[in-house]
Amino acid sequence: MSAATIAMLIFAGSLVLAISGTPLARLIAPRMGMVDQPDARKIHARPMPHLGGAVIVLASMAVVVLFRNQIEFGQLVSILLGGALVSLLGALDDRWGLSPFVKLAGQFLAAGILIASGVTVRVLPEELHALNVLLTALWVVGITNAFNLLDNMDGLSSGVAAVAAVFFTLLAAMSNQSHVSALSAAVLGATLGFIIYNFNPASIFMGDSGSLFLGFVLASIGIKLRFPDNVPFVTWMVPVLVLAVPLFDTTLVFVSRLRRRLNPLTTPGKDHTSHRLVAAGFTTRETVMVHYLASGGFGLLAVFVTQANAVEGYVAGGVAALIGVFGIVRFELNYQGDVAGESAR
Repeated sequence: MSAATIAMLIFAGSLVLAISGTPLARLIAPRMGMVDQPDARKIHARPMPHLGGAVIVLASMAVVVLFRNQIEFGQLVSILLGGALVSLLGALDDRWGLSPFVKLAGQFLAAGILIASGVTVRVLPEELHALNVLLTALWVVGITNAFNLLDNMDGLSSGVAAVAAVFFTLLAAMSNQSHVSALSAAVLGATLGFIIYNFNPASIFMGDSGSLFLGFVLASIGIKLRFPDNVPFVTWMVPVLVLAVPLFDTTLVFVSRLRRRLNPLTTPGKDHTSHRLVAAGFTTRETVMVHYLASGGFGLLAVFVTQANAVEGYVAGGVAALIGVFGIVRFELNYQGDVAGESAR
């Protein structure tokens, strides 16, 4: 079978598994104690099952394993193992609660699994391999937590993950990386199948088990992408642009909380991009769609960078950076403390 056929079959398989599996997860979640109870910080007025992450994980992994003989399965094992580890930590946190530092240590361990298998960034020369390893760990843990922080509104984190998966699938296909396109197609199918039930008004949440898994796998895919027709000096920006929305939101939250002398890792709050847009007058659905559109716009810019020379690439990257800085400054100038909207889950 051709790489395109395999990717389409994997996408279809994970989509069907997610569509059929999510109602089952919604049914059994209360029996497992996997329910998000309403309180003063949260907008949902009734208990909400948050076992959707298990469906995303299983749907993504099952189809990749099923087609293991059709794709280069080697390093994908480390990605799936690392993703399973961070998802397990998320599930334990969803059920019983874990210290943020325990979860952080587990995420660095998962990043270590990737690095041990040879999945590392290659931005710097081989002589600086130790710095490449450090950048890999920081990238993986950073993106993993960025999707977790972004999961604060119905359909937000899962939808942004789906948009990122669309572009990673396209970019991998453009560079003939069949194993990478297969994995991103699996993530795309699983997230799209889940969003049917997670879009506002949601009937199920994915919890930390889903958001951490999506962040980890997408960060790994970003590392695995290669562009033989261009140079790393330019193309390192591609995964950064594809994942610009969660990176922007995390940066905004960290800057805002540090400015207010709060611990950004342990302090909850309604200070995310989504909350501020709701405070500005957007509805929940409009806010989520703004995130989707922004993700699509930066994804298109990433596609342009893959074909650009050094000057064009850095002009595009500079424009994206200026947009990010302007957005953070503008949001912070208008920040009045915790704002109206849905709180972080």
